[in-house]
Amino acid sequence: DAGVHSKAWYAATCDRKMAEDALYRSNKDGSFLIRKSSGQDSRQPYTLVVFYNRRVQYALGREKSGEERFDSVAEIVENHQRTSLVLIDSQNNTKDSTKLKHIVRVS
Repeated sequence: DAGVHSKAWYAATCDRKMAEDALYRSNKDGSFLIRKSSGQDSRQPYTLVVFYNRRVQYALGREKSGEERFDSVAEIVENHQRTSLVLIDSQNNTKDSTKLKHIVRVS
């Protein structure tokens, strides 16, 4: 389970729409949660959902060369609570960065 099920930031029964709604309600840059990915790729079982600049953005895709490696999802979250996470918007071709600051719970 990659050590995520006991974490406050893991939204076990959350789908994409629920995650987006919860993050829009929080309306704070750096709000985040982790949910199960909707795809069936076992190498990408989780999705990190982040609110920044009035938009919901997604991270935790496939590993790319030159990127930092982590042994667990928890390590990724802990690292990006201290250091900024780069958010790339492929539609507008822009880059932003934010730390993971506010855990959002889905109700």
